[in-house]
Amino acid sequence: MCQLLGMNCNIPTDILFSFEGFHRRGGLTDQHADGFGIAFFEGAGCRLFIDDQPSAHSPVAELIRRYPIKSKNVIAHIRKATQGRIALENTHPFHRELWGRYWIFAHNGNLENFAPPQGQYYRPVGDTDSEAAFCLLLEQLRQQFDQLPPLPVLTQAIYALAAQIRQHGVFNFMLSNGDALFTHCSTHLHYLVRQAPFSTAHLIDNDVNIDFAEVTTPNDRVAVIATLPLTDNEAWTAHPKDTVLVFRDGSPLEG
Repeated sequence: MCQLLGMNCNIPTDILFSFEGFHRRGGLTDQHADGFGIAFFEGAGCRLFIDDQPSAHSPVAELIRRYPIKSKNVIAHIRKATQGRIALENTHPFHRELWGRYWIFAHNGNLENFAPPQGQYYRPVGDTDSEAAFCLLLEQLRQQFDQLPPLPVLTQAIYALAAQIRQHGVFNFMLSNGDALFTHCSTHLHYLVRQAPFSTAHLIDNDVNIDFAEVTTPNDRVAVIATLPLTDNEAWTAHPKDTVLVFRDGSPLEG
């Protein structure tokens, strides 16, 4: 299946270190070679880069590796196709507008016998189960709320919808509107929070180290979420299964 990478921060931060390891899993250190994408929120805007080539060999990925885009919320995805052909329209992350904000979604898993009715406002462009699930999520949220609800209410609604959809199979996903990052785990997700006192991290997929104490301030806080840990000398926490976590300002919220 696919792999996910997310980042949520209290100040705009680049994702170069994590992406250096993650992009190699798309056709070099792992077999997720059916395309990749990454989305960066910047204020009300969103930069979205996708390619149907493997991320380990993609010129678009090379651009991302050299371009220190700073963002408070980032979602990336490397694809191993289970449903839908290899094409740009089937490449994650997917994006739509809801309540006057961009929403970004990426999925790792496989939903079987999943054929939601055609939505009034949101319809898939491609032919993946992932985009169909995203459209169903937004369609149901738009029908439930006329405007962006308080975060606890929104979180509970997302959890209830995720519980319905995961009955069809594996439904690991990341979802963000640029304010918070929502994650749901069916099988595998892990996260860590980097904050002072910072230390050195070493990538699993490449022999690269970084001393975060040299490139951060004492006030920085960054949460990194990935399908599988990206470093071998940091304490990653397994995401509880069948739950939704909300990351805001660089840490998971309680509740």
